[in-house]
Amino acid sequence: MFFLKKVTSLALVAASALVVATGIPGAQALAGQVSPPPLVLSPNLTEPWVLQLQPRAQRRVAAPVQRRQVVQPQVRRANWWSPRQQPVRQQPQRQVRQPQSRQVSPQFLPTVVDYHGKHKPGTIVIDTNARYLYLVQNDGTARRYGVGVGKPGFEWAGSHKVTRKAEWPDWRPPAAMRKRRPELPAFMAGGPENPLGARALYLGSTLYRIHGSNQPWTIGHAVSSGCIRMRNEDVMDLYERVKVGTRVHVI
Repeated sequence: MFFLKKVTSLALVAASALVVATGIPGAQALAGQVSPPPLVLSPNLTEPWVLQLQPRAQRRVAAPVQRRQVVQPQVRRANWWSPRQQPVRQQPQRQVRQPQSRQVSPQFLPTVVDYHGKHKPGTIVIDTNARYLYLVQNDGTARRYGVGVGKPGFEWAGSHKVTRKAEWPDWRPPAAMRKRRPELPAFMAGGPENPLGARALYLGSTLYRIHGSNQPWTIGHAVSSGCIRMRNEDVMDLYERVKVGTRVHVI
């Protein structure tokens, strides 16, 4: 009995060894079953699983791309309604000459002032430094007018009488003036373009006159060749107030 049990045990051990040696199919064969065909998986189905089983590859981290900042030129519109921005070129600044004033300065307009001088009423006094002509009146006042006087080198002073009066006088430039300025005509008829203006008061036997001017902006300046020039409106007013023989003092 003990021998039978020992033989049975040896048979079981041998069968187990056979199963271990031959694998599962052998075991199934021992059980009387047919082994199934080998399992073949599609590569497309196994690939994700294979990737999961494989160690993760170390991914290279790309260095950040350094973007170069491009400085755009500043462009402004010529007008705010311009459809596109167009560069506006800076024009060079030009020095703009101020146009010469064509009006007399206000301080040289005619006015009435107090007079405390020694000259009698009806006398004309011309202050060449201050650029004023005074007509002395009876009530202790004087009518004051702005005048233009002789330029440097043509200043003069003295006392004369009005020897002649003329309306819209003709002009005959003296020979000495024509020598200095050859472009001047030998004769110019009276009129608005005549340098002597609307009226003229001749002083003694000299070439000097108190006369009007078609250049009123020169009043208050030293610009003439010795004559005393006034605005046409002012010389016409003076012309009506004085007579031939009126005393004139130029200081």
